[in-house]
This record gives sequence, structure tokens and C-alpha cells, in this order.
Amino acid sequence: MSDNEKSKNRIIEITTELLKEYNGDTRKITSRFIAERADIGLGSINYFFGSKENLIAECIQRTIKTMLAGFAPDLTDFTKDDGLSDETRLIFWARNTFDFLFENQAIAGISILNDLQNYSADSNSVYTQKGFAFAFRSRHKEETKRLLVFILVSAMQAAFLAKNSAKEILGYDLYSKTERDSFIESTVTMLFHGAEVFHDTDNKGGCCQ
Repeated sequence: MSDNEKSKNRIIEITTELLKEYNGDTRKITSRFIAERADIGLGSINYFFGSKENLIAECIQRTIKTMLAGFAPDLTDFTKDDGLSDETRLIFWARNTFDFLFENQAIAGISILNDLQNYSADSNSVYTQKGFAFAFRSRHKEETKRLLVFILVSAMQAAFLAKNSAKEILGYDLYSKTERDSFIESTVTMLFHGAEVFHDTDNKGGCCQ
């Protein structure tokens, strides 16, 4: 690894730490502050990233890509039989992703709000949707997969943004791991089987328990 790559990675690492430390308040994370903490020259930030905003965007994107890369150990072979149905696999991945959002609330909040203001094909939201699409190993129409993962990711993002009022709005305390898991399972179940099947079940977690 070259000295430039080491310096760039150091800046990203420090900025990611500061985002968590200051709960995503980018106003408190100045370029000078980042440079001092990383022990690099102030001009290095503009040299490598063009601006503090671009640096923060890259930090968020790298963090989310790292999370998505951990969806499955067989990323090089998505056709390998793991004994799971597409529905169960998607529930598992979505639960891990939802946990990630709550474990990295500052970064997740910035990423979601930025995407909502500038939703594009290369946004973190769409990248997450593409990651979820790999959960489908049975035959599904491409448009069906795209719509399903779009709805799922959108629902997760909206629920995350409403996390402080989710109990009142959705009936789930999303700060509880158990209730987060139930929310994900219920949502995926409805997307796969429809609201009628979901409402025919007596348990809150859906029909896949």
C-alpha cells in the first residue's frame, strides 16, 4: 500500500470515528479537526477528497459496503445451497442490516437522509437493495425482486427515522432487538405472502416462526 493510500485510509478511519463520537453532527466535525486528529496536513483532505462533504460521503459508503459484504460467506457463489428459503435468507440479512442501522445510528441517519434528498442509482439505498436481491436464489422475475427489495429497504429506513415514536406508530419498540427482529419478519412475510396471510396468523412475528 502506497503512502497516499495509507493517508487516505487514515483520514477515512478518523472521520468515521468522529461521526460516531459526535452522533453524526457534521457541523462539529471540521476539516481542521479531522486533520488534527489524523495528524495530517489540512490540505490533504481537499487533495484526496475534494471537500469535507465528499469525505463524509465516502466514509458512509465504505461502512455500508463493508456491512453488505458480510451478508453471506459465499459471496463468490450465490447459487450454493445453504438450506434456506429465499424468504428466510432475506429475513436474516434484513435483520442484520437493521441491527447495523441501530448500532451505527449517526452514520445510518446521515446516509438515509442524504439518499432521500438525492435518490439516485448509485446511492447507498440502491446499493443495499442490490445486496438484498442476492438473497433470491429461486426463480423470480427481475421486476418482482426489484420492487420487493425497494419496498423492504424503504420500510426499514422509514421505521429507523421514526424509531423514537415507532412503538406508537408501528407497535414495535425498535430499540429492542427482539421487537426489531419481529418487525423485519412481519414485513418480509407480508411482502412474500400478502397482508391476508399475515393477518390470518395469531402471532406478531408473522408466519415464519
